Amino acid sequence: MTNKIKHIAVLTSGGDSPGMNAAIRAVSRACAFHEIKCTGVYRGYQGLIEGDFKELGPRTVKNLINRGGTFLKSARSKAFMTREGRNQAFEHLKNNSIDALVVIGGDGTFKGAEVFGNEFQFPIVGVPGTIDNDIRGTDHTIGYDTALNTVVEAIDKIRDTANSHNRLFLVEVMGRNAGDIALNAGIGAGAEEILIPEENLGKERLLESLKRSRKSGKTSSIIVVAEGDQIGKNIFELADYIDTNLDSYEVKVTVLGHIQRGGSPSCYDRVLASRLGIGAVDALINQHKAVMVGIAHKKIVNVPFEQALAGSNEIDTDLLRVADITSI
Repeated sequence: MTNKIKHIAVLTSGGDSPGMNAAIRAVSRACAFHEIKCTGVYRGYQGLIEGDFKELGPRTVKNLINRGGTFLKSARSKAFMTREGRNQAFEHLKNNSIDALVVIGGDGTFKGAEVFGNEFQFPIVGVPGTIDNDIRGTDHTIGYDTALNTVVEAIDKIRDTANSHNRLFLVEVMGRNAGDIALNAGIGAGAEEILIPEENLGKERLLESLKRSRKSGKTSSIIVVAEGDQIGKNIFELADYIDTNLDSYEVKVTVLGHIQRGGSPSCYDRVLASRLGIGAVDALINQHKAVMVGIAHKKIVNVPFEQALAGSNEIDTDLLRVADITSI
């Protein structure tokens, strides 16, 4: 197949995640390998509108694979939501002779890419970069593994204090409306309870479970709460509820927050980002567009944006059973 792509631009958009730099690096070096010009777009779609571009080469992206965040920066762009803003972005791409675009981000990034690509018939391929792991069609997203390790390490430290003072800790983790971080980190850190949006435990059942734990001899407990869980949406109110209705524990709250997005990416995320970045360039060379490059059963796959945006992956019910059994 004749390669019609001569110039590819790459940007990061939405929330940053560990491994985005590794993905940018892979895109740049894949372009160099195929003798395709590569341009980095600063500040996501806003930079696309403003023409904030810089040429990238193999040496431009050196020493990036171990760095968290994104050196291209990220921003949310209200202007890109308007036709006028997207017109400006397209003019900058056209004036710089850019043939195709790689966007690294989550579902918001892909929604913008889908609209833009359809309007201007412009080739765009997405790379899933979000700690939430909430994109359909890929087993894992870039940054998810690193975030899990960060959460488990933090909970391990919190448990030391919980054990020392017979305390009950509620630990809120990120993930928006997906419970992947909470469920997997909860199992990995040995949490007594895990509250996720996909399974509404209910306050009464939570209390009964904590009472059983107390009777079984547990003197401290860790409850991992996904930020999108129904009863844990306000974790401080949940703590007050438990404190009022259960006098066995001293209840404390820890909100891990954006610490989960930072830090050097894990080896898994570095390898995943490298594979997906190269996969994105391969997809464009093979004239794919309006697709996300994901990983399924260890193989690189091209997933239409429409399918990737059709909702989050379903929670693994086997993991729910593991969590129930190991928390006895």
